[in-house]
Amino acid sequence: MYLCSRMEQFEEKQPYDVIVIGAGAAGMMAAGTAARNGNRVLLIEKMEKSGRKVRISGKGRCNLTNARPVEEFTEHLRANADFFKQAFAEFNNKATIRFFERQGVKLDIERGDRVFPHSGKAWDVANALLDYCVNNGVKIVYNTRVKEILTVGNRVYGVSYVNKRGFTRKEECPTVILATGGVSYPLTGSTGDGYQFAADLGHTIEPLRPSLTPLVTSHPHLKELDRFLLRNIRATLFVDNEPVREEFGEIGFSNRGIEGAVALRLSRQAVDALIDGHKVKLTLDLKPALSEEILRERIARERKEMEPTEFFAELLRRLLPKPLVLPMAQELDIHSKTYIDKITDQEVERLIKTLKGWTLPIVDYAPFDYAVVTAGGVRCDEVNPYTMESLKVKGLYMAGEVLDLDADTGGYNLQIAFSTGRLAGMLKK
Repeated sequence: MYLCSRMEQFEEKQPYDVIVIGAGAAGMMAAGTAARNGNRVLLIEKMEKSGRKVRISGKGRCNLTNARPVEEFTEHLRANADFFKQAFAEFNNKATIRFFERQGVKLDIERGDRVFPHSGKAWDVANALLDYCVNNGVKIVYNTRVKEILTVGNRVYGVSYVNKRGFTRKEECPTVILATGGVSYPLTGSTGDGYQFAADLGHTIEPLRPSLTPLVTSHPHLKELDRFLLRNIRATLFVDNEPVREEFGEIGFSNRGIEGAVALRLSRQAVDALIDGHKVKLTLDLKPALSEEILRERIARERKEMEPTEFFAELLRRLLPKPLVLPMAQELDIHSKTYIDKITDQEVERLIKTLKGWTLPIVDYAPFDYAVVTAGGVRCDEVNPYTMESLKVKGLYMAGEVLDLDADTGGYNLQIAFSTGRLAGMLKK
């Protein structure tokens, strides 16, 4: 028994081969993969549980990847797509689907090729990643904050951290994987620590800004639209009155701003343009299936069927969802209780033009608290795309949102985390 105890103490003191900082999507994938390859792995997480951001992603459902054909997938990256191609080739969306199914997570492919757990529970994805780590022997410590990545010369030799009791400790290790996430949703633990670690070691950090974030408009007539969702609309983003991107789908309104899938996809370019001092606006085609001529004929038909003493609001109600009736009347500067036979041809033309191009000036964007991902991060040309190892510091690897990689909404950003995490973890003992 004494010999057994001595052996246990000896084994406990054996150094780790890999330390992973951050138990998010990228960190857990990296840690589990490194351990599966025979490495002794320590995963350090400053929060009280792993995968907090994963657990709330997709409004609690977790859109974990997108099943689009491989050749189309990287078209949805908004930065450094060429850098990402190698990690994606090693572990693509099909591999991700197989991985989670083997972990016991049944998946469904929904509209837009978005992939969700069949249960509709993001927790199943987070728990599958945690199980992958635990089953492969990863040691995980929570409520532990890394203070510094330790180096000698240009090589990693460990980390300094503060444990849950508040004591500063040091753990020596030849390999560190930095997977601390970005600065979006800071309550989940994404507070930008990794950027400072990388900068302290000589890496360049591309400017950080929110991506996939609500857009703020100065339009005066939208208070009635809180929590309202418009479906099947076409939105065009204009920068300095030039169209730069068009999207089709859903757009919503809330006290945070204009959101929904369409607005989030457009937000990356809108944020960059606003930061650079450009004039930004959205135009919404509320009737994308109808040409102006067909819409004109429909309005004439609706007016013919109405009584002369019916109000303009009733015509709008026949054309639009109820919550839009009053804002549209205000937009047109026509009282909603104007009799229909008093509406002029010029006012009808204004109505048609507005239905086909309702303009919303964009003056700001929601902060990181509401952004899905962070744009910017560690410059990708300072990282080896074939291994995710730093080109400045030997033994330092990067994965996930800490890198200058971000993509459209629809499962692409979590795939970035899984692909880069998997490649960073492909370390042979």
